[in-house]
Amino acid sequence: MEPMTDTEEEALKLIQSNPEGVLQSELWKLLNIDSRKCSRVVKKLVDSERIDRIEFKSNGVKTYLLKAKKSAVNPDLLLAGGELIPCIGCEEECSVQDCSHLMDWMYQLAIEEFTDQ
Repeated sequence: MEPMTDTEEEALKLIQSNPEGVLQSELWKLLNIDSRKCSRVVKKLVDSERIDRIEFKSNGVKTYLLKAKKSAVNPDLLLAGGELIPCIGCEEECSVQDCSHLMDWMYQLAIEEFTDQ
């Protein structure tokens, strides 16, 4: 995947920070760029499958609603010592700081990382 420009990164961050989406007609103003450059930025983000572009009418004017795509979680990040993170499916009501199951899992992860070095 081609690296993003600063403007593309800024646009993506703005879109990701608004779960309900950002109107393309507003994005170029927020980025302080002209609408043509904004269209090119949006096209690159759509083509790289980072965002969705949905036709939208705002005050009777056609524009596009831009929403960030959710990326899949790497399943390797949920495993330590071949064990799934204990929070998945856990029904106990605890805090992250006081969960012995989570602490044991994190220690296992740290031990694995240390022994791999």
